[in-house]
Amino acid sequence: MKVRAADYLVYDKDKGVYQLSPEQVVRDDVEKHYWVHVGRTILKDWRLYLMLIPMLLIFLFWRYFPMYELLGCFKVSDNVLPVSEQLFSGFSYFKRLLLAGDGLSTDFWRAMRNTFILSFYGLCFGFPIPIILALFFNEVRSDAARSVFQVLTYLPKFMSTVVMTSLIAMLVKQGSLVSGAGIISQAMAGLGLISEETAFGGLLNMPSFFRSIYQISGIWEGAGYDSIVFFAAIIAISPTSYEAAQIDGANKWAQMRYVVLPSILSTIVIMLITRIGSLLNIGYEKVLLLYNANTYVTADVVSTFAYRNSIGAVGGSSAGSGLASAAEMMNNVIGMLLVIGSNTIAKKASNTSLY
Repeated sequence: MKVRAADYLVYDKDKGVYQLSPEQVVRDDVEKHYWVHVGRTILKDWRLYLMLIPMLLIFLFWRYFPMYELLGCFKVSDNVLPVSEQLFSGFSYFKRLLLAGDGLSTDFWRAMRNTFILSFYGLCFGFPIPIILALFFNEVRSDAARSVFQVLTYLPKFMSTVVMTSLIAMLVKQGSLVSGAGIISQAMAGLGLISEETAFGGLLNMPSFFRSIYQISGIWEGAGYDSIVFFAAIIAISPTSYEAAQIDGANKWAQMRYVVLPSILSTIVIMLITRIGSLLNIGYEKVLLLYNANTYVTADVVSTFAYRNSIGAVGGSSAGSGLASAAEMMNNVIGMLLVIGSNTIAKKASNTSLY
């Protein structure tokens, strides 16, 4: 392909020569002094970039540096030597977790199954509740009443996990001669939903009740806080959309269906993708504080399995930290694949995606 000067130069008839166009001169100047402009921008808004430093340090020390320890999945576990000096062991830990067929492998698959079930139930029952709460807040006309309702629903989120689990344990606590069963256990026994023996035995000691307690307490704790994003999307809807719907004869339910929900659909899709991405990332703190040896069959998840394994409670060998790292690595890899898959499906179905 032959390149001519006229393809990228402008002919000046007065001077009889080819020269760069004014637009090209500006572009060349911007490219030549790019880092000068960046430096001036940083100096101009240096306060904003200064406020950004703590967040970068947090991500650096608590998100990126710990990734180095993931090498422990492929190294012989040794609590004395650093990871860089340990011997390479290949995929031995992964094979032991997936294919060994012993008690450790059985416990891992049980933890993986419980993790998926708890997360799936949380997605099915916990994800729609914040949307419903946001729709409810939008229909409350009194600003004072709305503020009270929002504070009451936001409050559990700002309590520590220890306080929340202590409250849950008190509500469903085991009965004794000194004090009776928890108020929820008593109410369920009074309605005939459970027997008196079950109420006084403690619902947290029953494997069949752990998942329900975990999900209901999770909705109680996080539904109000999670509704903030959806409520912000709802109040951003133009009032003319409601007026047009009212002119067409739409009542409140019709306005929610044909105005509100379509307007916040993109927000719902984005939040759903992020929720699916963390589908298997159940924190060990709440489960660890609620479960016991009687409820391992339904309560033990990957994070608690890794925690018990890392301290030698499972397996009882020096390879505990390597097995724990391998379990968490598999959990994170599956979560990454879920994000990619859900984002691809959302992009094809609704043209809305994270990237």
